[in-house]
Amino acid sequence: MAIAETNSQQQEKVSSEASAGEKKRWTLSDLTLESPLDEEKQSYCGTQGAFKSQLQQSQVEHQLRREVEIQSHLRHPNILRLYGYFYDQKRVYLILEYAAKGELYKELQKCKYFSERRAATYVASLARALIYCHGKHVIHRDIKPENLLIGAQGELKIADFGWSVHTFNRRRTMCGTLDYLPPEMVESVEHDASVDIWSLGVLCYEFLYGVPPFEAKEHSDTYRRIVQVDLKFPPKPIVSSAAKDLISQDSSERLPLHKLLEHPWIVQNADPSGIYRA
Repeated sequence: MAIAETNSQQQEKVSSEASAGEKKRWTLSDLTLESPLDEEKQSYCGTQGAFKSQLQQSQVEHQLRREVEIQSHLRHPNILRLYGYFYDQKRVYLILEYAAKGELYKELQKCKYFSERRAATYVASLARALIYCHGKHVIHRDIKPENLLIGAQGELKIADFGWSVHTFNRRRTMCGTLDYLPPEMVESVEHDASVDIWSLGVLCYEFLYGVPPFEAKEHSDTYRRIVQVDLKFPPKPIVSSAAKDLISQDSSERLPLHKLLEHPWIVQNADPSGIYRA
């Protein structure tokens, strides 16, 4: 990913064109590459490129178009902004908000697991972002550490909407990542927005223990554990009973997101600002 600064005139022009319904053909020359990053500047964004040939070979052009359409219309502090896109003969480029502190997955790997304060702050932030998405009839369907980034202030941002869908109906497509799939997806039956609630519970467990709850050596065993909701809490690291209660309720009842935000563990541990302060 390249880091780019867009000046205010360019941003105003893009905004006015978008509102007028006109099409702007971007090129790399419209972005100024900067290195090293000046943290005092607030107008940085990133460009992420993909080869057209690879998109065609993998037959994911429609998926990319859907991702762009959905993410570009979302405005939430815990969702990475997609400002626009452009293309040349070989590549398609997405113009994305720059998350200065990088990938959550790498941070979790470095720490092995998070404190309850940090985990609760992240879970609450994601719950608020998902309430917003579901209110827009958007189901993410692939909530996991690899799809989360950390902004300059330490705020969490959902970054990848490749499996997301805008729908008013239940869906049947099995998609996402095995460790985070709910039983209904594993069993190939209809699903709705509650699949994101299940994934959030799995993510909460992984934040606290460092591994997803249904992980197994063989895929078939992971499938079985998910379908049976074979949830076990290891003795180490030590996790509070309140945190275990939230995870258990989420896996058994799909605790509604507004109820999740009212859970005692969230209330007692999550920073209301949504920013984890070490």
